[in-house]
Amino acid sequence: MAKLEKDIRTDLSKLMAYLDRGILEGSVSASLEDKSTLKSGCVTCEVRVYERYSWLGNNRLSLSVTALDVGDGTVHLSAITSGGSQAVLVKVNTFGESNFLEAFRNVLDNYQKF
Repeated sequence: MAKLEKDIRTDLSKLMAYLDRGILEGSVSASLEDKSTLKSGCVTCEVRVYERYSWLGNNRLSLSVTALDVGDGTVHLSAITSGGSQAVLVKVNTFGESNFLEAFRNVLDNYQKF
């Protein structure tokens, strides 16, 4: 498992649309498995679950992204990868997870350059 957490001053809906595009266009095997938007007052929480195939691990990986906007212009972002190992008792190969998170980080870094 690999994790990235970051606070970004941005508009939540623009960020999520950019992340969706960037992740799905960044890998031929990437898919958006499901998404959810939760709202309560001025608080909005966006959840995304992406998957993609790991050629090295010969399996699929997931990337869960949670973004929280409490109405102050800052989005609190958490991205966690999972999967990528075919071992039964211990996780042997985490390269695919790290690679998926690095691809996400690159999309996020490109967004922040605008």
